[in-house]
Amino acid sequence: MSLRNPNSEKIIDFVVNQGNGIKGLVDSGIETVPELYILPVEERLDASRVVAGESIPVIDVSNWDNPKLTESICEAASKWGFFQIINHGIPLQVFDSVKEAGHRFFGLPNEERNKYWVGNSPTDTVTLKTSFVPQAEAVLEWKDYLSFRFVPGDQESHGLWPSVCKNQVVEYMERAEPVIRKLLEVLLKGLKVKEIDKAREYTLMASPIVNFIYYPRCPKPDLTAGVRPHSDISTLTVLLQDNNGGLYVRATDDDGSWIHVPPIDGALVINIGDILQIMSNDRYKSIEHRVVANGSNNRVSVPIFVNPGPDAVFGPLPEVLESGEQPLYKEVKFSDYFKFFFSKKHDGKKTMDFARI
Repeated sequence: MSLRNPNSEKIIDFVVNQGNGIKGLVDSGIETVPELYILPVEERLDASRVVAGESIPVIDVSNWDNPKLTESICEAASKWGFFQIINHGIPLQVFDSVKEAGHRFFGLPNEERNKYWVGNSPTDTVTLKTSFVPQAEAVLEWKDYLSFRFVPGDQESHGLWPSVCKNQVVEYMERAEPVIRKLLEVLLKGLKVKEIDKAREYTLMASPIVNFIYYPRCPKPDLTAGVRPHSDISTLTVLLQDNNGGLYVRATDDDGSWIHVPPIDGALVINIGDILQIMSNDRYKSIEHRVVANGSNNRVSVPIFVNPGPDAVFGPLPEVLESGEQPLYKEVKFSDYFKFFFSKKHDGKKTMDFARI
């Protein structure tokens, strides 16, 4: 990484080392985007590359037993890697409550938020961070995030979570879990897996992480990135957007274009993660996506990263390879894949090279 200028070093100290985050920097009254957050021109989202009038599929999941639903979900996972679901059974009130809880946390005084900063938090199941991996990034992302490692029934950890949001996070995760399980059952059925037993459950969904991602209003959003292009290392990601929008998905025609994912009231955005692309031997696609900053409003989104257990070893499923198909990936331990992802900046889909044969 090139040496930063003295002003950028001061900002790193304030934002990262002192634990004020980009929220603290914005609250200090900045009126311009600091150099530390300005993307090279070629890395910014070019409006001419956004495909007008196209978006990802929206799928009604009110009847999980409908064979056409299985077909629609598996087709979306293969073609797009992203889709939205509606009529999933989670009440709107649960969505509103968890989004409001996110805003409440980031509305706390800095000294209260700072109690959960990485290294300060009373438990490693909740940590507040900024950007992605600041020590590995020449340009930082315009976001802070509060990350919850969810262990069902872990009352001891939950009791140490911030009081302004812990109940809402637990309720949201408990409501989402049956939907996540149904989605995985459908997607695995499409890969000839008859049932998800305990061993498979550990490999698919044992260690979910729930994030409150906070994107404060940005004075010049076109200069920076809320999140740079990347694919997720999860099995699945389940995203609750607010009504500000800002999520863009790479079009699958390889011409460098992007598709906006408009917020739909009551919908969840589902995307295939690297783990499921690897397990499916590329039948399902883990697609790059990015988030643009917002010039008008503070934005909160709430993703659930459905992750394997840390000791899980994954590779192409035997059911996928049973007809003699050659594996495209080796078997990898999830904790090793996770560490590799978090050792570098967001860099598209390069993490998958870690598992590729």
